[in-house]
Parts: sequence; C-alpha cells; structure tokens
Amino acid sequence: MSLTIGEIKEKIKEIESEDDPLFREWLRDERKGVQKLIQAWYKEQEKKQREKEQFRSLFTYENKAKKKGYSIIAGIDEVGRGPLAGPVVAAAVILSEDFYLPGLNDSKKLSKAKRESYYTYIKQHADIGIGIVDHKEIDQLNIYQATKKAMQLAVQSLARTPDYLLIDAITLPLSVPQESIIKGDSKSASIAAASIVAKVERDRMMEQFAKKYPYYGFDQNMGYGTKEHLAGLKIYGPSDIHRLSFSPVKEIVESLKGEKIH
Repeated sequence: MSLTIGEIKEKIKEIESEDDPLFREWLRDERKGVQKLIQAWYKEQEKKQREKEQFRSLFTYENKAKKKGYSIIAGIDEVGRGPLAGPVVAAAVILSEDFYLPGLNDSKKLSKAKRESYYTYIKQHADIGIGIVDHKEIDQLNIYQATKKAMQLAVQSLARTPDYLLIDAITLPLSVPQESIIKGDSKSASIAAASIVAKVERDRMMEQFAKKYPYYGFDQNMGYGTKEHLAGLKIYGPSDIHRLSFSPVKEIVESLKGEKIH
C-alpha cells in the first residue's frame, strides 16, 4: 500500500540522497502532490549546497593561516563602539574542527532568535574569550583605545593561547602573529562567530541595565542614540552608564550642570 502524500511529506524531510530506495520509488509515483514534494526536495538540496559553499568560503583566511603552519586560530570582533551608553564588548573565538553553521556569513542580518540560537551553537563548538571595557574607561581612554583593550582582554581570557589572530579591522599590540581584515565578520567564520558572541553578550548586559535605568530604552536601542534614548537623556540627564565624553551626552551634561545626575 502506497503512502499518503501527507506521510511522504514528513518522510521526505529525512531523505539525504536521491539514491535512497524510498526516494526512487517516489520518483515513479505519478501523483501530482508527490511530484511537487520531489521538486521542493530538489530545491531544498540546492539551497543546502549553496549554504555549504558559502560557509566554506568563510574559511579562506583560516585555511591560509593553517597552510603557514598555525593551528590555534582565533577570530576577534567587538560590539559597542558607537553607543552613547554601556561598555564595549569584544569576543575572541577559536572554532572546533567540526564547526558547521550555515548562514553565519549573514551575522549582521540575523534576527534576535537566530542570533541566540547561533550563540548557543558557537558556545558548544568553540573556545570563547570575552573582554569588557566599561563606560568610565571608554571616557578615560577614548573609544578606539578602549576597543583595542577589550579585544586584548578577550584574547587573554581564552582557555587556549592562540598562535594566530584574525581581527576585524584593527591591529593589536600583541606579539601573536595577526591579520587585520576589513569587514572581517563577512569574510572569516572565526570573526563572524566572534561578532555574534560579542553582540549577544553586550545585548544581555544592556537588557539588564534597562531594568536599572528604565528611561532610555536600553533594552531596545542597546545604548545607541535613538529618538527615545535622546528624549530620555534630555528629560532625566545621563545615567550612571552613559559615556560622558560622547556627543550629545557631553553637551547635555553641560546644560544640566548643577543638577543631579540620575
């Protein structure tokens, strides 16, 4: 007795090769519904193949480093250079040999749910180091130096010492051989993974800050200068985590001199 179209719809999801005996049997099935399912299966296989090729292309820099003899390669990226409040957070990531995460090349376009899902996978299949520099140090050092410090802290907090670094658009004052890659999070799997980790870590921090400082919409804007954030700044002044050296926070502080900072 042949399977119903509904049953085939479920079973075809498990088919990995067109040489599968079940699949070959369905190819001979003349029902339109079955043939539509087969066409959809082929489209899905093509999509998976494209994703696989895109994913492999993200290892160009890692493979080049391995050919030079390096084996522990860390990708480094940061999040939080532009916000008016909160820390800058960097992540250093050493991927495992079995790491496979199609779609990683679109890290900037990921939904929050997908980013969280990828973050969980990365934590399970990579060594991770986190570096955090708070708003006070950002004001003291300047954001560029604070970013470099966060990246260095991330490297230093790795359980394994990397012998090669792939860094998004920055060169670090470390003795470890390294390569700075412009838009590295779209060109290197290690950097793309680091960008996701840094983003999730910082977002979670800002969501907690939003509970303590509810006037600025930190859980939505993550400290960036949105309309809601700027309105809160003008009404309530800066919070304890605002970067006082950043414009327009600096100007608002000047205008509120003598008044209590919340």
